[in-house]
Amino acid sequence: MGKKSKGAVELIALVCTETGLRNYTTTKNRKNHPDKLELMKYCPKLRRHTLHKEGKIK
Repeated sequence: MGKKSKGAVELIALVCTETGLRNYTTTKNRKNHPDKLELMKYCPKLRRHTLHKEGKIK
């Protein structure tokens, strides 16, 4: 069984746009930031910083 939602805060994964790997997980408040999160993060497979976009946690 899944966890109950705690209101506007949800758990998200950051997915590398070049490799498709889910390298990071974080939380996001849907009320304050309704758009998709995009950050430059380090990708260990490529060994450089790449764009990571918000994705779903499986």
